Formats: sequence, C-alpha cells, structure tokens
Amino acid sequence: MANAHSPHSPGIFAITKLKLFVLVSLSFTWWFASNLPHYKPMIRAGIKSRIDEARQKIPTIKVDWAQETSTDPRDAYNSSKVALLIEPRPLPHLVPQILHMISVVPPDWRFVFIGSNLSVVTVARAYATKHQQVIGKLDLMVLPEPWEIESKEKVYRLLTDMRFYDEFLPGVEWLLKYESDSILCANSEESLNDWLDWHWAGAPRTPDDRFSGNGGLSLRRVSAIRRVLNFQARYNNTQPEDEWFGTRVYILPGAKVASGSDGMLAVEDVYKENAMGFHVRNGGTQLADAVWKDRKQRQAIFNYCPELSLIMDMKLERERCPGDDKEGEIHPTAEEKAAEAAKQAEEQRRKAEAEARRKAAEAAEAAKTAAVVNGTAVPGADAEEEEEVEEESPEGEDSED
Repeated sequence: MANAHSPHSPGIFAITKLKLFVLVSLSFTWWFASNLPHYKPMIRAGIKSRIDEARQKIPTIKVDWAQETSTDPRDAYNSSKVALLIEPRPLPHLVPQILHMISVVPPDWRFVFIGSNLSVVTVARAYATKHQQVIGKLDLMVLPEPWEIESKEKVYRLLTDMRFYDEFLPGVEWLLKYESDSILCANSEESLNDWLDWHWAGAPRTPDDRFSGNGGLSLRRVSAIRRVLNFQARYNNTQPEDEWFGTRVYILPGAKVASGSDGMLAVEDVYKENAMGFHVRNGGTQLADAVWKDRKQRQAIFNYCPELSLIMDMKLERERCPGDDKEGEIHPTAEEKAAEAAKQAEEQRRKAEAEARRKAAEAAEAAKTAAVVNGTAVPGADAEEEEEVEEESPEGEDSED
C-alpha cells in the first residue's frame, strides 16, 4: 500500500540547497555571457601576450631540409671554363700531359679531349684518366660524322664553325686551347684565372707582333669567337684558325687582345722569363734560336719548367754527339782534328813527291833534247837505250823465227 504524503513533507515550491545552487549557477552564467563581449578584447590581448612570452622562451630551431643533389659529377665544376685538347694521333705522352695540365690548371676548370677512336682509347685505358672521368673532371670525345680532325686544316674548319661551339661546348665562355706540344709550368706564380679578363691571349711570333695569340697554347673567350663568326666565315685552305681569328678579334670593340709582350701567355718564338707556359712547335723539331740556342738560357728554361721533358723529344747528356758545342753545332773532336791533320800532311807529302818526280822528268827530257841538238851523248842515255833494246830483243827473235 502506497505511503500517503505526510502533511509536513516539502512541496514542489519548497526551497532547497540544490535549487539555490542551480539558480545561482544560471545567474552567473547569464551575467558572464552578457559581459563577455565587453571583456573579449582584453581576454584576447592577455592570451596573446602570454603566448608571445611562451614563444620567446622556446629555443630557436632551424631545419635544413636536404636539397636534391645532382647525379651528374660535372656539376661540381664551372661549366663555363674548359681546357680543350684536339689530337687524333695516339701519342705516348698524352696521358701524362693531360694529368699534368689537370694538376696545374685551377680546380674549377673542366677538361675535354677530342680525338680519333685510337687516340681516345689510348687516353681512356689509363687508370688515372678513368678516375678523372668518374669524378666529372675529364670528358673524352670522338666527334660524329661529318666532323673530322685528321689534319690541321680540318681542325681549323672545326674551330671556325659556330655549330661546334653550340653542339659540343654549350655554355662555355673561357676556352684554354692547348696542343700535344704545349705545356703549362707548375712553377709559374700566375693562375689561369688571372687572365679571365682577356678575350684572347697567347704567344707572339715577333717581339712587336700586333697579335700575340698563337693558338698552340692560348686562352680565348668564346663570346668573342661568336661575335666574329656571326658576321664572317673562314674560307677553306686559307689562314690557320688562330691567325684568322686574330685579324678579326683584334678590331672588335671593347676586346682585350694580347699584343707584343702585353698579354703574353706563353713562349714560342719570343723569350720571356718565368712565362706561364711553352709551346714547342712540332714537338721541338722547329725551335726558335732566340729562345733555345743559348745554352745558359736553355738550362734556365728547363730548371724553371722541367715538365717540358714530357712533350719534347729529348736525349740523355751521355747520348750527345761527339763535338757538340751544345748550341746546335757539331765540331770535330781532338782525335778527328789530329786524324784530319795527318791526312792532310800525307796528301801534301804525296803531292810534293809527285811534283819532284815531274820536275826531274822535265829536267831529264830537257837535257836529252839539248844533247841531241848539240850532238853530244847524254850520260846515262846509252844505258837506257840498251835496256830498251834488251827489252825489245826477245820479241825481235821471235819475229825472225
């Protein structure tokens, strides 16, 4: 049976602690909500200041995200600087020459070797050149048809063709052209990078040469070459490429071109002390007397640039010919002079004896003639006649028989 409500139990409108708490909570919430728009900027400013303070206390961290690395090792070098060697012959000194040039030329330069199939194989089979290829320092190249390099004239045509620079030397601005008979000296105090403001520098042929740009060892700016090729073309079988370029680059506005000893990069026909390099034409078979004839000067050159022995056909001192005066002349030795003197003395003695016999015969003939004229016998003449008769008598007897 349900319990009946007690007359003393609280009703629905009775005030209790729970109802008072709920009422106070609702009132506070309404008050807070009504005042919030007024305090919102202050609250935001306070929160922002707290956050800024917290950020200042956080340690600074810089993250270097790994950049994408290039897979081409040639990107480690300056693509605008190239040292170029063109050689179709498989010469035995090509490898040491190239390696020496790599060690002397500034490290940001790249090297390109253009050759025939045989010469490229000769260079490529050396372990040292393989390493230089792997690290992107050296490129070995056989040009496709119709390019040819078998003769000097074909090389001239190659270097005066704009397509060669567009296809095989794109982006190159400084070109060090060297040949198999040229070398840079390690003892030089100059760097190749010191010459980058020149448009063409090489070796003069005479002390007052208007254009000192012999191409055997020369530094060229490809931009100047392009300027020339943009308005002129070389006729085949005419001037060598360096002379052809020289007469045109020299007159380009703003071009800095070597002239005389000014801008003399290398020695060929004119001597310069402590030059940066040497070009010995045709491997040393055509040496200029002004540079090489004097013995002391020649010795000074080899002391300063001993690497010349890499490219020159040299002999040991003990292989020198007898009588060599070490200045290009061979004179007779002391033994040869003595033998020649004895030979001449013997010839003179024989001539003297022959002359004495001739004079004696003439005197005898003259005396005989005089005796015949005077009717007198010449002493000794009868004996000679008797001897002649005796010599003829056997023949006479045989004839009588």
